[in-house]
Formats: sequence, C-alpha cells, structure tokens
Amino acid sequence: MFNKIVITGAAGFVGSHVYDHFREIFPKAEIIILDKMTYAADIRNIPDVLHNPKHTLVVGDVSNLDICLRVTENTDLVIHLAAESHVDNSFSNSMVFTKSNTLGTHAVMEASKRNKVKKIIHVSTDEVYGENINGIFLEDNELNPTNPYSAAKAGAEMIVKSYFKSFKLPVITVRANNIYGIRQFPEKIIPRFSLRALSGLPLEVHGDGSNLRHYLAASDFARALELLAIKGSVGEAYNIASEIELSNLDMANLVNSVIRPDNNEVKFTSDRPFNDSRYAVDDSKIRNLGWRPKKSIIDDLPSIIDWYKLNSVRYTNVSLQV
Repeated sequence: MFNKIVITGAAGFVGSHVYDHFREIFPKAEIIILDKMTYAADIRNIPDVLHNPKHTLVVGDVSNLDICLRVTENTDLVIHLAAESHVDNSFSNSMVFTKSNTLGTHAVMEASKRNKVKKIIHVSTDEVYGENINGIFLEDNELNPTNPYSAAKAGAEMIVKSYFKSFKLPVITVRANNIYGIRQFPEKIIPRFSLRALSGLPLEVHGDGSNLRHYLAASDFARALELLAIKGSVGEAYNIASEIELSNLDMANLVNSVIRPDNNEVKFTSDRPFNDSRYAVDDSKIRNLGWRPKKSIIDDLPSIIDWYKLNSVRYTNVSLQV
C-alpha cells in the first residue's frame, strides 16, 4: 500500500517503536528516517536501518525546509514524530521547543504540500488540551496548553489545520497519552525511577506526587498509527488512550515494588512552575475504527525494568535528578 514512508524522529523512543512496527507491516516499503540525532536519539534504537538497503537514516533538522523537501520527494506516507518532548526542559529552554515543534512541523507540512505527499500523520499530544480534573476531552474541545512544550505542540496543530483548510493537505492529527516502553530516555518518569531504584537511590517525585497520567504502550500506539494510515479520515484529529491511570507516587511505588519490595524510599522535590494535575481524553473515535490497547503498564513494567538493567551502560553519564 505504501511504497515510500518517511518517519521523522524515529531514532528516538516513540519513533523507534513506530519504525519497528511499520518495517514489519510494510516489509517492501522504502523507509526514510529523518532525525536530528539529539541527546534523546540513539542509533542503537534502530539497528535495522543499518542493515536494510531499503531503509535510510538522514541526519538533519526538521525545521530545515530543504532537507524536508529532499526526503519527502515521491513519498506516500509521512509520520511526523520529531519533537522536543520533555516538559521540564521546556521551562528552561522554551525557544528550542518552538523551533523544533512548531517551525519543524511547518517545514514538514510545507514540504509535504509541495511534494504532494499522499497522507501525513502528525503526532501531537493530549497535553494540548490542558489539565482535566474530573472529565475527559473530546477531539473537538478547545486547546488550552499550560506549558511551553504543549503550547509549541498546539501551535504546530494550528499550522497543520491551516494546511488542511487552505491546501487540502491530507493530514491526520493524533493526541496520545503518556507513552511507555523500552528505549525511553531517562528524563522521563519510568526509566528515571527504574535506574534510580536499580542504583539504590530514592525515587524523586515532583510536589506531593498526586499528578495523574494515563499510560499507553508504544506498541499499541504504533498499531493505532497503522490503522489511521489506512482507515483514518484526513483533516480529523484522533485521541489515543489507555484506561490505566496512575499518580506519579503510584508509579514510584510500583517501580519500587518490582525492584526492591522491602525499600519504598521516595523523596518529594519542588514542583514544576506549573504541573497539570491530570490529563484525560475520550478515544471512542479511533476505537470505533477497531483499535483497542492490548498492553498494560502493570504487566509490562517488570520486562521494561529488565531492559534498563541490561542496558544501563547506555545511561552511565545521564543525570537521574528531577
């Protein structure tokens, strides 16, 4: 169905799982990965790209229009994942987030328009809605971002929407929960907690640890993108969600229970300048197309921790502080 697929940001955590899935589902397709290879990317996440003659890694910045034009030529499907994603970093270096997430998306959309790409999936985040203390957000709810990361992603969505409205660009937007799995850089909660516990350190939790997040498996997310690439309606947004909701303190206790059940040490640290109490979305739209999550963070956590135990040398020089 797809002869040429471009995946931006596929040397990072989520992108590498999407690459793994699409290379298996579409083994005859040419796949080009466009990745800046920043600190959160790693060639070891995508070893197949080095051995498959139909797969290519292009090292470059998505905000560079010339590079985007080159890689998207004669492309059937673009999956745009490349982004700065760590909220803590967005408070200290927000301009980088606007450049990568907003300007980068603009360059990808412009290149896709000029090269007449047949379908584009733009990966956003459930954080663009802002916090939701009691309810759940639908795709047509107002965007209300509360930090520089989610604001940059919301800005990207405005550009995507304008390209659909003005140029009929065949683009779909997805907004997903927190995604978990192996190969995630340890600035994020699960790998950071895992590596700290494995090192005998207390688990550092923002504020009082009550902030709630839903956890979606990377493999389930990749399956959702496959479905939308085939059946999704252009111009639409789709929430992608899991039913499993845990507080940050719940996650700390869960990691401790797997690694050191007799030591439940948690250290509470100062909170972010603003920390959304809860994100929650209704994903009935994609479920009506036949998608359901198959994985559970509760079941998957031991194997994820085992992976970090075996691969801890990757992160020897990485700070594990909040």
